[in-house]
Amino acid sequence: MGRYDFRPLRVRQTAKALFDAKRNPNLPQWYDVIGNIPPGETLARPVLRIPKMRKARKASKLFKPLPIAYPEDKLRSEFFGDHPWELARPRLVVEDSGNDAKRYDWSRIMQPGKQLDGESVVQRQMYLMKHAALSKASAYDQARREFYTHRHLSEIRSRIAKEEAQHVGAYFGKGPLEIGMQLEDRMWENWKAWATSQIEDEQGMRAQMFSGQQDEGSGGDMSNAEFDQALEEVQASVPNTPQGRAPMRGVAVHA
Repeated sequence: MGRYDFRPLRVRQTAKALFDAKRNPNLPQWYDVIGNIPPGETLARPVLRIPKMRKARKASKLFKPLPIAYPEDKLRSEFFGDHPWELARPRLVVEDSGNDAKRYDWSRIMQPGKQLDGESVVQRQMYLMKHAALSKASAYDQARREFYTHRHLSEIRSRIAKEEAQHVGAYFGKGPLEIGMQLEDRMWENWKAWATSQIEDEQGMRAQMFSGQQDEGSGGDMSNAEFDQALEEVQASVPNTPQGRAPMRGVAVHA
């Protein structure tokens, strides 16, 4: 068989051949109808065949963007990996051309008009590696020491300025650490009250399992007079028999 299957078109011929060969005693009822109205060729549907799978070719890299990598990327990941809290400091990210770092003189780490941050350490390290012929580790150590020194001096200046302002009557509100501790103490007190109520409820449920439900309005302990009166009532209700003379458990009955 070729690409197309013509067996549906030869159904009438096959039926006539079987009748002539006396294999079928009668012609089918549709024999005359198919002869008068033959089926069209469009009804001869091709046999569904499984297409041959071609070897998949790799996608072309013509339109794939090339990876963009800068030497500063590894230096940034190393510095911020060692100083993760530097990412929490507010930074000024507004730039004029996107290459503002190239306009600074990185022979020193402090730059006019730029705050001291992790990018200053990275650019200072790059400058030392290129112009001072230092290794990566040596340049990183020197830039890091300069960063620590200037950051320490900045914190000292801020603390002195705050003390001078407080000396002349300035008032500063609570800092972020104090506010955080206050919120933590408040949540702790709320949790302690909730835990206390949960413990009391659980103890009450355990007490009810052994002694039944108790009246919350009545007192917890009985006085001696009430205990003696209850004991006399119990003894009066017990019949005067050997079985009834058995003392109560935990109570000593005197004759």
